Amino acid sequence: MTWLSVAVAGLFLIPIIGVLMSLAQPSSATWTHLASTVLPRYLVNTAVLVLGVGLGVPIIGTGTAWLVTMCRFPGRRFFEWALILPLAVPAYVIAYAYTDFLQPAGSVQTLLRDMTGLSYREYWFPEVRSLGGAVAMLVLVLYPYAYMLSRTAFLDQSVCALDVSRTLGCGPWRSFFRIALPLARPAIVAGTALALMETLADFGTVSFFGVPNFTTGIVRAWIAFGDRTTAAQLASVLLIFVFLVLLLEAQSRGKAQFHQATNRYQQLPGHPLRGLAATAAFTACFLPLFLGFILPAAVLFSMALEAGDQQFGARYFELMANSITLALVAAVLAVVLATLMAYGRRLQKSVLVQAANRLASMGYALPGTIIAVGVLIPFAAFDNALDGWLRNILGVSSGLLLTGGIAALVFAYLVRFLAVSLNTIDSGLSKIRPSMDDAARTLGARPLAALLRVHAPIMWPSLLTAGLIVFVDVMKELPATLVMRPFNFDTLAVQAHNFAADERLTEAATPALTIVMVGIPPVILLSRAIARGRPGDRNDAR
Repeated sequence: MTWLSVAVAGLFLIPIIGVLMSLAQPSSATWTHLASTVLPRYLVNTAVLVLGVGLGVPIIGTGTAWLVTMCRFPGRRFFEWALILPLAVPAYVIAYAYTDFLQPAGSVQTLLRDMTGLSYREYWFPEVRSLGGAVAMLVLVLYPYAYMLSRTAFLDQSVCALDVSRTLGCGPWRSFFRIALPLARPAIVAGTALALMETLADFGTVSFFGVPNFTTGIVRAWIAFGDRTTAAQLASVLLIFVFLVLLLEAQSRGKAQFHQATNRYQQLPGHPLRGLAATAAFTACFLPLFLGFILPAAVLFSMALEAGDQQFGARYFELMANSITLALVAAVLAVVLATLMAYGRRLQKSVLVQAANRLASMGYALPGTIIAVGVLIPFAAFDNALDGWLRNILGVSSGLLLTGGIAALVFAYLVRFLAVSLNTIDSGLSKIRPSMDDAARTLGARPLAALLRVHAPIMWPSLLTAGLIVFVDVMKELPATLVMRPFNFDTLAVQAHNFAADERLTEAATPALTIVMVGIPPVILLSRAIARGRPGDRNDAR
């Protein structure tokens, strides 16, 4: 498994190496211009985005996960699965919805003028298309990362530790801050790290809101200036942010171990909330769901009814089939590879394995366009070399084996989203005590058998969570799909982009809503499976 981690990391480093090789090339006039004018602004805006998302995501995700897991209040069972729904909404789609809703001609400001009698510019109203607006949009759609991983961690925790804290005089909140929160820290940090890397790679939201950062600078240098070297050099600077995020995630754990101290799994306590406390818990769970899913979905639904895509029908079943196929294949492969790599790091705590797993995760923060080009160049060279060799030796043509189908596209997805499954599965695996490995070995189980028969059943909620996140992310992925998809092979995300690029936002609402509809069933099913994944009493999570 050591060599498997190294081999996977080597393959996934191909597009990253292509980006880093640009540093050896001489700086162009475009780079000099950007460095002297907008590069400091790129740094500041990117840092603000990281800081804002890094604070908002764990607060909302962890707080709501604790409430629905450990407290009992009206609507809790609904919020268990509904709080994940914003993850199915692409950040750029929610940006479109809020812009239409909050713009001067939108519903909110129109109602405000009608109620106050004021005219435009006679009152102050926050500007949604701003840096703060971009932070808000990203937090609303990315907090489910922390929510799902935190909820899985809370469900896995033993009641014994919480009971001991209660006997020592800790109330429910002190038990949360002093016992449950530290035990769930690996999951919380992993979820936050995933959200931060998604923030660094986001292009649609910041571009639409006019917020210059590294991703917009990369696309601008590539498309507007036609300078691939400068685009790759900007991507190299972006990789520094990725490395810092991964380093902080690793340093936050240090050498601490987070294993359960007992095999006794009792029913979760379920603190009943009444009156003002129940109302506060309901509001805390309802607000992120309303702002991150219900309101933008309602706005998109209204836009779709107003002037949606008139071709909705058989064409959309084809688009759904394409999107689901890509998402399922990528999710299964990502979970399998991540499980083997995380387990390999558990068995071999060597610097080589640690470095391989970290390097394989760095592609998550690269913009999809950079990954697409980094994959297409070597894959196309391989296809052409193989085709030329077969023509010369056998007189036959192999065609485009990798770049002519979905193989290269799936590989790009794995480069982009392996970190999602790796961080999630590694967090779940870290909670299994090393003594269980020793017990399995003493009974004659080899490492792979122990993984399949001992570890996998225990950590299967984490496996499902990883598969869910990759599935939904691939459903929303746009840049890599747009560049690398086979001829006449479109997805729902591509359809939404094509309409939005033509300023046909009302028609773009139809494929955007379809993406959400396709993502809802697996979200509900897997969320319920996660809730039933607690060892011991199968009804304690309900």
